[in-house]
Amino acid sequence: MHVRGRRPSNYGMALMEKQKIKHYYGLGERQLRRYFDAVGRKSGNTGELLLLMCERRLDNVVRRVGFTKTRPQARQGITHGHFRVNGVKVTKPSYQLRPGDIVEVRGRENLKNLYRGVIANASPDALDWVTFDSENLKATVLGLPGASDISLPVDANSVVEFLSR
Repeated sequence: MHVRGRRPSNYGMALMEKQKIKHYYGLGERQLRRYFDAVGRKSGNTGELLLLMCERRLDNVVRRVGFTKTRPQARQGITHGHFRVNGVKVTKPSYQLRPGDIVEVRGRENLKNLYRGVIANASPDALDWVTFDSENLKATVLGLPGASDISLPVDANSVVEFLSR
């Protein structure tokens, strides 16, 4: 006979929420802890600030704008040097974008054709804080993301309680 699964404890629920954030944004434990320590020093809702910091990562913006279909694809494209931020090649997926930054595909024709094909097949998310020019393959960060821009349904307060232990 199969035993029916038990309802997880508060600790188990908080752990699952934390794991959801790690998996969705492709973060490691140490990197999530580092982000948590950084936002813990700022004033405001720590859970919301943590998720907004994850939203501003370069790999997240590249995927949300529509350059790639998945976050692992975005990470691979960034580490292979396919993207520039403000005219400088960036190979770190964790790069934090700031208002005024311009993300563009490097000037090689084969890369431009690759990303044009991906954009033609996909329907990108409409972001309030980023404008996207599909003709020139450029995304411009206008401002910081707001609470409504978080694309992951997660209970951030339980994650903060969990990480505060």
